[in-house]
Amino acid sequence: MTRPKPAIGFHRQDNQLYVDGVALCDIADNFGTPCYVYSAAAITQAVQNLTAALTEPKPKIHYAVKANSNLAVLRLMQRLGVHVDLVSAGEYARACAAGFTPAQMVFSGIGKTDAELREAIANNIGQINAESAPEVKRLIALASEMGARPAVALRINPDSQAGGHAKLSTGSHQTKFGIPLDEAATLYKTMAESGTIQPAGLAVHIGSQIMEMDDFAEAWQKMRGFADALREAGYEVPKLDLGGGIGVNYNDGTTADLKTFAGAITQIFADSPYQLAIEPGRVLVAEAGCLLARVIHTKEGVDKRFIIIDAAMNDLIRPTLYEAYHRIEPVRESVDDADTLPPADIVGPICETGDYLGLARPMPALETGDVLAVRSAGAYSAVMRSNYNSRVMAAEVLVLDGAAHRISKPQTLDDLLGADIIPPALRDET
Repeated sequence: MTRPKPAIGFHRQDNQLYVDGVALCDIADNFGTPCYVYSAAAITQAVQNLTAALTEPKPKIHYAVKANSNLAVLRLMQRLGVHVDLVSAGEYARACAAGFTPAQMVFSGIGKTDAELREAIANNIGQINAESAPEVKRLIALASEMGARPAVALRINPDSQAGGHAKLSTGSHQTKFGIPLDEAATLYKTMAESGTIQPAGLAVHIGSQIMEMDDFAEAWQKMRGFADALREAGYEVPKLDLGGGIGVNYNDGTTADLKTFAGAITQIFADSPYQLAIEPGRVLVAEAGCLLARVIHTKEGVDKRFIIIDAAMNDLIRPTLYEAYHRIEPVRESVDDADTLPPADIVGPICETGDYLGLARPMPALETGDVLAVRSAGAYSAVMRSNYNSRVMAAEVLVLDGAAHRISKPQTLDDLLGADIIPPALRDET
């Protein structure tokens, strides 16, 4: 008798929460908490869903490494045939270790150092996105010095207000990102006439957590018009990098309408001569991950409960940094009616009032040792961990083909202490 395939991603079965057929309570027992858990099947499905939604002209998908840069996740992306978008030399090293070639990389970021640019040029990275006049000047000088001709695109700033939070908006003139359109034409001419740079085209990225597709369309219309004007002036504009930012609704786990997103690309760039690329991150991994935490104890307040857990803001900074909402649910369902109990703040042990993962949440009665799952934690979560309060970083686990695999080494207190150096003048003489 053939067994039915397990459900993809996170799902309830027999009053417990599972991921790809593996019980999360077993993962918590086997790997400890706090612990990040990712579903390889859910990541695969997300890539397939986006690929299927895209129509002609079909952009190349460059996964934004900053969303989740674990080597196992990157290797999975590489196996799925996507390329990558990088913002640092560290991410370049990770992408190489995961099997990507330099030709499959776009190097973005507003503050690339000379060392990073030299490495990108020397390794012939597929495209460098320049974000300012000083960066273009440095690229020309470095390319001339090295006798190379790197492919460089200009990241334009279309002055668009978009993004799910002020700290996630990058397309306005009030932000540090990109080059205003009234300056970009002169810079593009400078690149084209430098003799040392191959003008690769234009790039744009207006923000993150964008749910309204009209925001993308407005920026892309400006980009298309500017690109067409450059071509009419006689300049080569081979590629247009449309950026990322497709939003995810963390309240219910749904994504922005991918068909509408793809339809806007088709409407604006149909019958155009440009090679297109997009840089999704969150939409491919956010819902494929969760953070597991155990209850330390419950503290009864005046008009609320405090559920104190072993995960904290150093494990998941998004609620504190962005006021982000993450669904939180017990791994094992309870018969208690949460509606009869006062709301609960789910908080960590760090000595900050801002150390919380959820506020005023309906929660059943919980006991010491119960496991909670903090959902939508596959993106911009583990990558933003820290050792604040000298806490070791949470482990990461990938469920692949029905088995759970540790994908990051456990960090110990000895690792933390061993990273510091006491100078000889402060050491005790023995």
